[in-house]
Amino acid sequence: MGSTSNGSLWGIGPEEQRSVYALVTYIPEPLGKFLDGLRIELMPGCQPHAHVSLLPPRPLDADWHAASEHARSLLEQSEPFEIEFTRPAIFPVTGVIYLEVGAGHETLLRLHQSLNMGAVAFAEPFPYYPHSTLAQGVTPERVEELHQLAMRRWQDFPGPHRFLANRAVFVQNLNGNRWVDLATLWLGRLAAKP
Repeated sequence: MGSTSNGSLWGIGPEEQRSVYALVTYIPEPLGKFLDGLRIELMPGCQPHAHVSLLPPRPLDADWHAASEHARSLLEQSEPFEIEFTRPAIFPVTGVIYLEVGAGHETLLRLHQSLNMGAVAFAEPFPYYPHSTLAQGVTPERVEELHQLAMRRWQDFPGPHRFLANRAVFVQNLNGNRWVDLATLWLGRLAAKP
């Protein structure tokens, strides 16, 4: 999830952070485990759970159950799809190091556009850009060093660089940068549910 170097969430004041939610798709193992380990290497002390945000963090005016149902109804109209990561990159304004999305990029853009309405609508501080964050809040003098390290680790990772996005999880922020899962939402009406 996006936050500034002092731990506050992008574009959301401290008084609103108690009611901040997001919609994410978690990255399964072995890729997710690798990305969690890489994030800890880049940012010791963080508590990662590798994901791609469908809806970045936002306050909600409505009850989260209503917002979750809104998202569920839209996700049921979308089929599961592949997400593939291409390479580590840096967002120039924020210095956030992230993995770029190749396959699945356009689908994520369409999903975000359709989801960012009604009960979960939010004027985000940055245009939505599908990615998975590797490091944020890094001092400017360390950004390039950590980016180079991320590139080496990514090139050396022998596992798959893609995964099937077949579900999303509605999450809530607690205590600054601790997230809890609230509801799992499946893509497609006939998606196989465990």
